[in-house]
Amino acid sequence: MASLWGGRFEKDMDEIVKKYNASIFFDQRMYNEDIDGSIAHVTMLGKQGIVSNEEKDQIIAGLEEIRKEIVEGKILFTVEDEDIHMGIESRLIDKIGDVGKKLHTSRSRNDQCQVDIRLYLRKEIYEILNSLCYLESVILEKAEKYEDKITVGFTHLQHAQPITIGFVFMAYFQMFKRDIERLTDTLERLNYNPLGACALAGTTMPIDRHLTSELLSFTAPTENAMDTVSDRDYSLEFLSDASISMMHLSRWAEEFAWWNSSEFSYIAIDDSFCTGSSIMPQKKNPDMAELIRGKVGRVYGDLMQLLTVMKGTPLAYNKDFQEDKESLFDAIDTWKATIDIFAKMLDKTEFRMDQIEKQLGKGFLNATDIAEHFAKQGIPFREAHSIVGHMVKACEKKGCDLEDLTDEELLGDISIKSCVNARVSFGGTAPSEVHRQIEVGRQWLNSLER
Repeated sequence: MASLWGGRFEKDMDEIVKKYNASIFFDQRMYNEDIDGSIAHVTMLGKQGIVSNEEKDQIIAGLEEIRKEIVEGKILFTVEDEDIHMGIESRLIDKIGDVGKKLHTSRSRNDQCQVDIRLYLRKEIYEILNSLCYLESVILEKAEKYEDKITVGFTHLQHAQPITIGFVFMAYFQMFKRDIERLTDTLERLNYNPLGACALAGTTMPIDRHLTSELLSFTAPTENAMDTVSDRDYSLEFLSDASISMMHLSRWAEEFAWWNSSEFSYIAIDDSFCTGSSIMPQKKNPDMAELIRGKVGRVYGDLMQLLTVMKGTPLAYNKDFQEDKESLFDAIDTWKATIDIFAKMLDKTEFRMDQIEKQLGKGFLNATDIAEHFAKQGIPFREAHSIVGHMVKACEKKGCDLEDLTDEELLGDISIKSCVNARVSFGGTAPSEVHRQIEVGRQWLNSLER
């Protein structure tokens, strides 16, 4: 099959070069976006009188037939197609003849590729935002269920202070809230129309880029053609968003692995998210949590791969840019699947309060509260801190708890429940404050679903 760009060449590409050069095997997933972009482009060409209305209608009908044939599996792309753009255009020409050759007027594969990726990524971002919102809804439900249930708070993997489980859930709620906000910001910067930038310098034809922007629901045309065809910032932003969010998922997955261990036994993960051992019949392994931890490395790698591709590319278009897609697609697929699996696993995980309560008496969780009680009595906090430190040391030597050293009148009510209930500072762990955080979170989430 002769290449659509081969007019000045006397020889066809070597077979090994064809395979090395082709992107059809991974960019064919953008066939819908390629056809949508072409329909918008030829609609504009028709309105501007660059092609006749009859020619426009022929091209659109041909493109829709090709779309239907792809969906029905009647078109199988090969290395000869090179990429999705040429694969569709060559079949259009085969189907409707020379009229099909007019489709590429006033555009290049450089801007065509850009519009395909932006349309595809925009669609995927909407789906990922929906998945993140669902995850947030699960977190809110769980936070409400456990808003007054007490667990151990850690720093440096050491018992630190008593907190509520609902408080832990709302900490992760804030992480994913930022993920949603970052991704929404990326979507805003992404949503500009590259069509009409052509190879790098625009065109002499009387095109209307504002019309194609309207037809494809872009905010506006991009401002500079040279920047347009060489820009991959939006992909890098997306990959950065994905990496940060995957890091959040990995952090919680790490805690799931701890909490599920025999030493903790804080949670019961549903069987459907665990596996067993091929040799040890007693094992119930938190494989999904562990795999999520592992998957984050893929997405970090996707980001680094594209950063490396872009770092040495002069203006304007370079063939290096073909390497922007596989890492992007991999990150999209990995992030989406990870969010969905984690949300379902979270929904089906319950906390084992009987096991957690056994840990609340360890590690002097109420020490800070005693120091604050002394500070309320007028003792400078640093002095109070030192007093309680000596008390802890004495308890360790005696093998007793802080409550055993003296009476309640001196120490105040330092029961674990009282310590938690008293932490009503804004953003604190008291159940009343966690309840407020849940309500604010629910209002914010509902505002996104309008």
